[in-house]
Amino acid sequence: MSGANRIKGRGRLTPAKTVRFTFDGKALTALEGDTLAAALIANGIHLTGRSYKYHRPRGMLSAGPEEPNALIDIGRDAARRTPNVRASVQEVFDGMQARSQNRWPSLAFDVGAINNLASPLFAAGFYYKTFMWPKAAWKHLYEPIVRAAAGLGVSPKEADPDHYANHFVHCDVLVIGGGAAGLSAALAAAHAGASVILCDEQPETGGAFHHDADAKIDGVSGWDWAQAATAELRSMANVRVLTRTTAFGYQAQNHVALVERVTEHLANPDPALPRERLWQVRARQVVIATGAIERHMVFANNDRPGILLASAARTFLNHFGVAVGAKVGVYTACDSAWATAFDLKQAGVSVPAIVDVRPDLDPALLARAKELGIEVLAGQCVLDTSGTLRVKSMKVGRASGGSTRSIAIDALIMSAGWTPSVHMYSQSRGKVVWDEDSKRFLPGKHVQDCVSVGACNGVDDLADALEGAAEAGLAAAKAAGASGTKAWGAPGSAISASWAGSMMGAAGGAGAETSVKAFVDFQNDVTAKDIRLAVREGMHSIEHVKRFTTNGMATDQGKTSNIHGLAIAAETLGKPLPQVGLTTFRAPYTPVTFGAIVNHARGSLFDPTRRTPMHGWEEAHGAVFEDVGQWKRAWYYPRPGEDMHQAVNRECRTVREVAGLFDASTLGKIEVVGPDAAAFLNLLYTNSWDKLEPGRCKYGIMLREDGFIYDDGVVGRMAEDRFHVTTTTGGAPRVLSHMEDYLQTEFPHLKVWLTSTSEQWAVIAVQGPKAREIIAPLVEGIDLSNEAMPHMSVREGRICGVPTRLFRMSFTGEAGYEVNVPADHGDAVWKALWAQAEPLGACAYGTETMHVLRAEKGYIIVGQDTDGTVTPDDAGLNWAVAKKKPDFVGIRGMKRPDLVAPGRKQLVGLLTRDPSVVLEEGAQIVANPNQPVPMTMIGHVTSSYWTENCGRSIAMALVADGRALKGKTLYVPMPDRTIEVEVTDTVFIDKEGVRLHG
Repeated sequence: MSGANRIKGRGRLTPAKTVRFTFDGKALTALEGDTLAAALIANGIHLTGRSYKYHRPRGMLSAGPEEPNALIDIGRDAARRTPNVRASVQEVFDGMQARSQNRWPSLAFDVGAINNLASPLFAAGFYYKTFMWPKAAWKHLYEPIVRAAAGLGVSPKEADPDHYANHFVHCDVLVIGGGAAGLSAALAAAHAGASVILCDEQPETGGAFHHDADAKIDGVSGWDWAQAATAELRSMANVRVLTRTTAFGYQAQNHVALVERVTEHLANPDPALPRERLWQVRARQVVIATGAIERHMVFANNDRPGILLASAARTFLNHFGVAVGAKVGVYTACDSAWATAFDLKQAGVSVPAIVDVRPDLDPALLARAKELGIEVLAGQCVLDTSGTLRVKSMKVGRASGGSTRSIAIDALIMSAGWTPSVHMYSQSRGKVVWDEDSKRFLPGKHVQDCVSVGACNGVDDLADALEGAAEAGLAAAKAAGASGTKAWGAPGSAISASWAGSMMGAAGGAGAETSVKAFVDFQNDVTAKDIRLAVREGMHSIEHVKRFTTNGMATDQGKTSNIHGLAIAAETLGKPLPQVGLTTFRAPYTPVTFGAIVNHARGSLFDPTRRTPMHGWEEAHGAVFEDVGQWKRAWYYPRPGEDMHQAVNRECRTVREVAGLFDASTLGKIEVVGPDAAAFLNLLYTNSWDKLEPGRCKYGIMLREDGFIYDDGVVGRMAEDRFHVTTTTGGAPRVLSHMEDYLQTEFPHLKVWLTSTSEQWAVIAVQGPKAREIIAPLVEGIDLSNEAMPHMSVREGRICGVPTRLFRMSFTGEAGYEVNVPADHGDAVWKALWAQAEPLGACAYGTETMHVLRAEKGYIIVGQDTDGTVTPDDAGLNWAVAKKKPDFVGIRGMKRPDLVAPGRKQLVGLLTRDPSVVLEEGAQIVANPNQPVPMTMIGHVTSSYWTENCGRSIAMALVADGRALKGKTLYVPMPDRTIEVEVTDTVFIDKEGVRLHG
């Protein structure tokens, strides 16, 4: 056997399977399957760490995910080290290196414990009151100290060498929790034919049966029944059982995030396996079977190592075969702690006394205690404890005063009752309700397609939990559309003495404390006194109390402390507990590593790089790329000896004089289909689409509700019920989201389907006087004449033998075509077009040339020439707003007085007096250069370029009353000079638009 505190014949682990590990450098042994908490207790170690604020000695409190104290640094080597791991869930593996945290120079002697002596200075609200003055001291004095003291563990500096996986999966029924209720629900749903996923955070299913050795189901132990049920589920093709898997986040539409610890328990994991796997589950129905969490008692010095929850002590005994001490005291307000006392006594552990705050106790419990020779102190409290690095005695007496006695112990187990684990239900946006009979918060109305069963739903009786869960599992399967006919019924008999009696106990002797510390939140060192102080300071909302004291803000997220904090606040306020309210439970349920969340998104995949189908050709031909969001876009194509400006000047001239090829594949593309497609676009765009004929295109503007420009693009009507919508490169995802939002919430009556096709179409813009000459030899089935295909037309045919949507449109002001072909053919079609274009003297051009060419024509770029406060009229695009449409998104916003008032900034052109001077984009504009600082700015430069085609610089700007100032001189003050500019219109070349028509 491994460890002095192992009890022969107890536990479910195999004594012959031992592993070796170290704790703070000391070599220890454990049994395979031990958690670190069980292994340390087996080796007689209760001191595991120091608390955050006072650096008080702390040991294990629980045996589950609610552990607030025993946070350990776990490592395999220097690169594989994880801080703040809960010892109660970390399985020991051979060679594991465990280190305590938040102490120096050692765990037994920690200099930081001086904070405990100075604790009167660190009462609740200390930070808020102390660091407010003087303000200048925060950055230079307070902040460095606070940052240095913050945290418990130390983050590793080495790169994580492991990899993580991400898996998306759908199922009919997701069951969260593998206890009795969860297994019952999963079996019922699976036998009904539903696809089922059952997840449980522990290595084995069984839930409370880990500690409850008395439970019987159909005559066999609850544990054996659970393992048989799990084996049956694993054998079914429609079931996936995930152990060591925690459901940590419940999002909208039954999207539940799970994290699976794949190799954290293995000594030599297969390098091909991920360290953790993130499961993103979309379930038709969710069954929440997360059980209940035991609460501690609140009394003076209740935090000493060796003081822990009764259920934890029972788990260590019955599952791991480990006694938490040789002489164990019991302090309770709940029947379940008595079962732990009885189990310990029967295992040969001395139990000097059971202290129960309740004066009236179950005669059956008293009789059993008497039979085992355990003294019972009814109606009394543990008033205090003694001991430094481990509890040595408990002081017992009545809360009202009178004589007291000291009882020697080396461990103290406690239970103030059980709190239903409503975290997943709360995350699903459900609102808990107060149940007056049982004095606890329970799930109320379920907002999503989910149901809570078992202890998390307030069901205390095992037989009732099994039956109710089976009914819920069957109902969930049917609601998900399962058509199986095989029924599964709950077991005929089930008993569990552990769950008898009150589930909602008192806090204990907290009321008697004044100067001593009775801890509510162990990790953050929040005491009952802190809660009362917060109320006296005016914090009457439980959310304010939480933030003022940090109660419930530790890594356990208040699993053991929230109800106590709430009860003490309610008592101090003199209000019923439900009137004070409950804090909101948020994701994650338990801490989740950055690795699991980030997953593959690191290194070169941190921000995925998107490349167009023509990227390889562009790279081979010397393109310099720029990052546009996640896209790599060809910026310009320098020839030998050319810098950027020379290359762009050449490209601009060539496009206007001959032609150019431009990769426009990054444009957003959305297919809008359905009998109401035109009506939908009428509501989303300022333009009218009813009269647009199939085969024609139109420039469209999309507004927000407030009347400001949101996005723009050309829309082509492919058929009566089908539109090809283009968006800006950066606007593609948000425009689709914008459309979906309105379609689902405001216009659900419209029969319209939206599909993103941005990556399905490669787009090649062929622009310039010889554009038609370039594409004509390659196009099949489309008449390219001006009469058959005028400007702003779209046709479907073939190019180079592959399907194409050919748009006649231009973002340069030249005759132009945009060739849309399936992305897989984009490179081949580009090369074929280049073979036609190169002999004519055409060029490939990049985004910088595209910007210059469009600015020469006054074409705007949303996000550059607009800033979120620009209306169509401001941008000179009133012609694109239908005058007779009764409604569209933003129509009311456009009519707001401020948006039609004089003095608004309007988009205009600017020409510098000195043609060689290129303005800086973003530069401010003033009317009077001689005014004192601060000057009155009347606008700013939005776009500015040197244009070889005009032989000078040009710019566009947003200027107050800009159109009324045409011909006037304004000024752009710069650090070294003031630049004179003339206000013009925004078109600098081919004002009549003749070139568009070839």
